[in-house]
Amino acid sequence: MSLPVSQANQQLSTLPFDPELTPGARNAVNVCLRIQPGEKVTVVTDEATREIAASLVHEVENVGATYRAWVLEELAPRPLGDLPSEIVDDLETSQVSIFAVQAQANELRSRMQMTDVVNRRRIRHAHMVNINHQIMLEGMRADFLKVDRISTKVVDLVRRAKQIRAKTAAGTDLTADLNPKYHWLKTSGIISPEKWGNLPGGEVFTTPGEVNGTFVIDGVVGDWLCAKFGSLRDNPLTIGVKGNRLIEAHSKNQQLRDDFWSYTHTDENSDLVGEFAIGTNVELKDVIGQILQDEKFPGVHIAFGNPYGAHTGAQWYSSTHIDVVGRNFDIWVDSQQIMRQGQFLLES
Repeated sequence: MSLPVSQANQQLSTLPFDPELTPGARNAVNVCLRIQPGEKVTVVTDEATREIAASLVHEVENVGATYRAWVLEELAPRPLGDLPSEIVDDLETSQVSIFAVQAQANELRSRMQMTDVVNRRRIRHAHMVNINHQIMLEGMRADFLKVDRISTKVVDLVRRAKQIRAKTAAGTDLTADLNPKYHWLKTSGIISPEKWGNLPGGEVFTTPGEVNGTFVIDGVVGDWLCAKFGSLRDNPLTIGVKGNRLIEAHSKNQQLRDDFWSYTHTDENSDLVGEFAIGTNVELKDVIGQILQDEKFPGVHIAFGNPYGAHTGAQWYSSTHIDVVGRNFDIWVDSQQIMRQGQFLLES
């Protein structure tokens, strides 16, 4: 049975938390979401993430906004089949929402149900799936105004481009031909009603027209596989993409290969490249084995499955979405090189 909302609020409001979480929480509330007194905020967390949620709630209270907090395990069994109706109803009356939880297998459907409401209601939404102490002390302490400046320069370039090429010394050689009908999005950590964003932020992305080539994934893979396999520096996954579809995958770690292959063949579009992105969080120093932060690491990442068509304009759909991240990229936008060995050649 679920606890009354007031009790969930009280639990988080009075829960002790590590004061080292405060700078990242303050960044989220004041810089990224710009929560104002008098606004209403929906806060969704789980048992494993209560302490981080408590630090976020403390900053919401300091601003003077009202909020309702929800702990998933108090509403429904995990993994969630669907987003609990209590949360759906609460989102309908909020201007801001924060989702700080640990991902479990087969919960993507419930998160999509949430973002459907967020998109329709134009809620300023912070998506913090798999947020942890390390990310709060690293990525969430970034200067997001600086990240926004470099993100703006990158998105201005790619919106005019026809093709992007990415290479690494590890063996990646990937070409993305761009579809001018598809929109580029900037999610730099500064969240607006136009597009919800992951926190920590720092990427620009689109649905590509067509991707071809080889990607050596020596960073991480996404969704629940990230927690299972962590950093792939020592055991990379090498994939081949042709005509925008995954055609092969190889790794010394056979379990990684098999789990990834199974995930990307869940439905008829799970093996389609739905996202082509450039990480722009120049405050990050390396991949850490956590997809929430690592996909913002400067470089290229792609995702197979759902293209977030409500934002990019893509007309197809998949029930899955899994990001893959590499390291140390050279990137060319048409003929202009914008990154060398993981370092932007653009001023931030």
